[in-house]
Amino acid sequence: MSSSLVRGAKNELYQYISYASANEDTELTDHFKQRWSRVSPCDATLSLDKFQLIRTLGRGSFGRVVLALLKMDSHNKMEGNKFYAIKIMDKRKLVRYKQLDHTLNERRVLYCLQHPNTVRYFFSFKDNSFIYLSLEYISGRDQQRNFKQMNSMRFNLGGDLFTYLRHTGKFNEKHVKFYAAQIFLVFEYLHHFDVLYRDLKPENILIADNGYLKVTDFGFAKHVPGRTYTLCGTPDYLPPEIIKHKGYGKSVDWWTFAVLCYEMAAGQPPFSGKDHIQLYEAIVNQRYTCPSSFSNELADLIKKILVIDVSTRLGCMANGNKDIQNHPFFDSVNFVKIYHQTENSNSVPYKPAKKDPLDPSSLSQAEEPIRVSRHNLHEEEFRMF
Repeated sequence: MSSSLVRGAKNELYQYISYASANEDTELTDHFKQRWSRVSPCDATLSLDKFQLIRTLGRGSFGRVVLALLKMDSHNKMEGNKFYAIKIMDKRKLVRYKQLDHTLNERRVLYCLQHPNTVRYFFSFKDNSFIYLSLEYISGRDQQRNFKQMNSMRFNLGGDLFTYLRHTGKFNEKHVKFYAAQIFLVFEYLHHFDVLYRDLKPENILIADNGYLKVTDFGFAKHVPGRTYTLCGTPDYLPPEIIKHKGYGKSVDWWTFAVLCYEMAAGQPPFSGKDHIQLYEAIVNQRYTCPSSFSNELADLIKKILVIDVSTRLGCMANGNKDIQNHPFFDSVNFVKIYHQTENSNSVPYKPAKKDPLDPSSLSQAEEPIRVSRHNLHEEEFRMF
């Protein structure tokens, strides 16, 4: 494994001892390094017929996410039902839209993650037509939604930040801090291993039944020890360096972090335009204003991150992510308690209502069948999966 994969535990820029003890730090690092160096191959013992498909949780351009129940058999003896959210992606579409590398990156990153605020990955398998990523199913407000955004597959597994934000309009700053601190911890963790997320937005943030966040959809995640030039992301959240086709690194995640903080507090992103051209012009010219309802601390945090010059952007200077963590906006935040999810329950803004995955009210219509080709499509391209 390349020595550039993991920065030293005492690196001044990207350490995450803000919430991990020395032993935890070593354990997390070893876990990531070991898994990155030997990505688990597809499980050849699994196939779609071992699962009962219950319902579609969401759709995207390359497939859908389905709630599935692992069937019991003589080799699978476990207590209770085991539910998974299985991301099913069409091989032909992945090849046609040149998403193969993104898909391989997604599986590799998911396999390596060990963080309370990221969705858990279990296994993958494939057949003649599709590849399957099995993720944890988060019970709660489980409603089918249809998303058609080109570059993402969003799904609601127990409430998501997008739905909750649209329902409430905007969050008070106490709640913004609670949610923003968790996203900070995820980015701090990913950046420690030189992994960029690159697709932050409310739709990609789930709310578990304990009220804490789970970042999902790692389709654009990538190990970048230096700079990359890939154009990807969501228009409202694109940083200027991507729009201008400049090389970029961890700076892009901190830009999206500030956009998310703004949207949570204001109910809408900071930049707008009649079309993408006008939107991008507003972004590269920093045409936005903070509402008067923002505290001085929140407005200052956003102002210092939404900076065109990456060398002066908060989170990208000499002290790295520590400048964000130590900003006055987070003075009242206990990052250790948030990481270990031990905050007083009264501090948790919202907990989705639990719902039985097999509730008859959710099974009003038969699940659309998965049709698999008799021929192994794109066998060579997916040989490494």
